[in-house]
Amino acid sequence: MTDSPPPSGRPETARMAAFVLIRPLLFAIAAIGMTLGLLFATGMGQLLKAILFQVQPRDPMIFVGVAVVLTLVGLIACLVPARRATLVDPLVALRSE
Repeated sequence: MTDSPPPSGRPETARMAAFVLIRPLLFAIAAIGMTLGLLFATGMGQLLKAILFQVQPRDPMIFVGVAVVLTLVGLIACLVPARRATLVDPLVALRSE
């Protein structure tokens, strides 16, 4: 059996560097998704113009309202499990594994 050489560099540093390099890519993907969603919503508004009553298909307040509601739902969906995870004692969680 041969021993493998120790990894060069520290794993924490490598993970942080990877996150720093990937972060702009994540923002770009989010921006592309928001742009495509906005274009899709605008197109669907035009298609559904016949059934919209007293609302314009490109009403900016509707677009902003939907964006705010979806953002809040996403934040709550992330924060609730994160809050629960902070209440667990790390030693108890590691012992149960």
